[in-house]
Amino acid sequence: MRNSLFDLAPLHRSSVGFDRIFDLLENATRAQSVDSWPPYDTVKLSDDRYRITMAVAGFNREELDIAVQPNLLVVSGERKSAEQEGEFLYRGIASRAFTRRFELADHVKVTSANLVDGLLTIELQREVPESLRPRRIAITSTPTGATLEQSPQRQIESHAA
Repeated sequence: MRNSLFDLAPLHRSSVGFDRIFDLLENATRAQSVDSWPPYDTVKLSDDRYRITMAVAGFNREELDIAVQPNLLVVSGERKSAEQEGEFLYRGIASRAFTRRFELADHVKVTSANLVDGLLTIELQREVPESLRPRRIAITSTPTGATLEQSPQRQIESHAA
């Protein structure tokens, strides 16, 4: 058992198939690192559309990498060393490498990524397969008091033996 704010052991004992959810809860309760670079925004555009915007000033397309794994989006960047003219007296523009990880819900897909004016915008869409979407079941009724024996019989075979 990991050190966490909540004891999830009783839930582990009484449920089956929820391991991924418990891992997410335990990961969320762990102390997060204080590294907040590069800054980013996460926006919910609709029930099934999301946008992540990261401030990656100084990085070009070739220095950024976006990888999608099952339920995980990894954005990383590493600047190529460039010859600078002169000596730095103060260096305030961050040029260090970074890696940001975003946990994705089931069926969330990356639809596009765009880099404009130092902002990396990643569009996400939740696409639930048709077989997993809720469906409506028609309810039929039989007349009151009717039983299966009283319902009309269907002839299955056309020939008698």
